[in-house]
Amino acid sequence: AWMFILLFPGLSDGGKLLVVPMDGSHWLSMRQVVEKLTERGHEVVVVIPEVSWQMKTTEAYTVKTYPVSYTLEELDNAFHEYVAIHLKYLPFPLNTLALYNNSVHVFRTFFVQCKNLFGSKETLQYLNQSSFDAVLTDPVFMCGATLANYFSLPFVFFMRGFPCNLHYEAPQCPSPLSYTPRLFTFNSDRMTFFQRVENTLVALLELVYCNGFYEDAIKFSSEVLQRDVSLLDLLNSASIWLLRFDFVFEYVRPVMPNMVFIGGINCAQRKPLSK
Repeated sequence: AWMFILLFPGLSDGGKLLVVPMDGSHWLSMRQVVEKLTERGHEVVVVIPEVSWQMKTTEAYTVKTYPVSYTLEELDNAFHEYVAIHLKYLPFPLNTLALYNNSVHVFRTFFVQCKNLFGSKETLQYLNQSSFDAVLTDPVFMCGATLANYFSLPFVFFMRGFPCNLHYEAPQCPSPLSYTPRLFTFNSDRMTFFQRVENTLVALLELVYCNGFYEDAIKFSSEVLQRDVSLLDLLNSASIWLLRFDFVFEYVRPVMPNMVFIGGINCAQRKPLSK
């Protein structure tokens, strides 16, 4: 509800929003929303690492940076490896295993940001004293959800999607395996019998590999929050899911009332075609 209040200035005197973004193209998409919220009179603070690809200081909104323990070269190398494995053809299940192992490596590289954020006492003190109304975050690396739980703030997800079908499992959406292809299978919603068997096997494996994928985040969040947490614990308390794609381009399925399809906000402003 906080996000809807913030988006309509006539309903609010101006809210105070903490933004925890993800680097790269994810941030280029979120930045448009952040700038618009600032234009409408809301106080927005974006917390970013000192080393990043696209996130920079600006006069449009307040930026709070924190020190990190990695280099830009390490980010570049992890991304290049991630792209290379997607361009390499491998049969099933070798393609699934290769993509999974590489995704885990990329996640662990980026999750260092979250550890560095919580390791910065000066940054945490600043955030704690700022009295935010809500948190807006891209949740793929879980840091924003952990931070929101740490400060007991309502939070809103701005995202394209999760691995392991989590963006439908956490809000408790039905997801029939015969018609909804799983990530890494490259199937469509019109599957043969054997493709449906493959889809079912991958769905069963998701219970294992998603916990492995987010192992660092689960362990670290449990330490920070001083209680045992699971992936669903971190995700299912989100107030609103702003889904950055269009429902008409997705496979048909039921969704929950707090899931809002906001269309394709994709990285950059469109430019008019030349005559």
